[in-house]
Amino acid sequence: MAEIEPLLQPRADEHRPPESEEQANSSSTIAKRKAARVASLDVFRGLCVFLMMLVDYAGSIFPIIAHAPWNGIHLADFVMPFFLFVAGVSVAIVYKKVSDRVEATWKALFRALELFVLGVFLQGGYFHGVTSLTYGVDIEKMRLLGILQRIAIGYIVAALCEIWLPCQRWRGDGFPRNYNWQWALIWVVCSGLAISGASRFLYADSEVLSRGGDLSPACNAAGMVDRYILGVDHLYAKPVYRNLKECNLSSHGQVPQTSPSWCHAPFDPEGVLSSLTAAVTCIIGLQYGHILTQLQHHKERLWNWSIFSVSLMGLGLFLAFLGIPLNKSLYTISYLMVTSASAGITFCVLYTLVDVYGWRCLTCVGVDGEAFTEYLYSRNFKHNRDNRSRILLESS
Repeated sequence: MAEIEPLLQPRADEHRPPESEEQANSSSTIAKRKAARVASLDVFRGLCVFLMMLVDYAGSIFPIIAHAPWNGIHLADFVMPFFLFVAGVSVAIVYKKVSDRVEATWKALFRALELFVLGVFLQGGYFHGVTSLTYGVDIEKMRLLGILQRIAIGYIVAALCEIWLPCQRWRGDGFPRNYNWQWALIWVVCSGLAISGASRFLYADSEVLSRGGDLSPACNAAGMVDRYILGVDHLYAKPVYRNLKECNLSSHGQVPQTSPSWCHAPFDPEGVLSSLTAAVTCIIGLQYGHILTQLQHHKERLWNWSIFSVSLMGLGLFLAFLGIPLNKSLYTISYLMVTSASAGITFCVLYTLVDVYGWRCLTCVGVDGEAFTEYLYSRNFKHNRDNRSRILLESS
């Protein structure tokens, strides 16, 4: 493996011609910014946007890459965890050194709020009377949670963990001991939210009690919590489980009246309980970021990332073997671990190619540089397409 200067550290052996003090300060600032930039992380972010656009526009043609109707995992089901993972790694870099915790907290809260509000605005779903004179905004029908909102929740949880939970008096004892409280939080959240599929805690029905729990679309705790907290009118009206054979979804996207009642019910795949579990993906990404910022050699970083990823993958597959299905809509623990491990493995590959061996093509650089702009364009184009389809259906 080529000997390359560690990332996130300024180069000490560079020789520059004499320059003025102002130029020196400016050059030093620019050099530090460049040194702190991890190109593979930007490429990973661009890859996430590319995958999102691919599954959005090609998913209807190739169902194998679209979201799995319920249990199981397809290519589209990796996109959201990858976004959350990248956000977690980025948080570790941004908050590597925090001088004022209160100020950093306010900035993180404001940024998360911006992202949350932007997500509500972009996803739409609150316009009514599109083909009539009653056209307007219906607040009572507004979907509250969504993709950007989930990223905002994961970001703020990871940011608060990084700002407040590292133990300052253990800073010199190595990075694993500095973040014991973060690992404790991961364990508590995973253990507590494991009951999201154990409906016996939320349902009094004797049949459900006899089964000891349910993870079906018709009966799960995640859906019930969302209906109680958010309200039925604020949930996603076209859940992906309508593609199950029990619902008999037509080619026009309509569910027959003869289908089971749960096929007509709204369900939010970015709901309250599943968003809390999804935040753990951000915290796991945070741990990869700690390795990136606190270990200075490529081999050490790649070794720790690889061990971490393989361990997560093995544990996730073991839980799936025990009967906890891989389910994106419920964001089950097995799904959390398998997708986080996949994100870690992908990051290892990109880091090796881009940052270690310096393999950078123009396409990768172009995609990562405007990832968020491409995301906004993709979302806007998709919603315009959906609105046109809805207008055609209403007018026909």
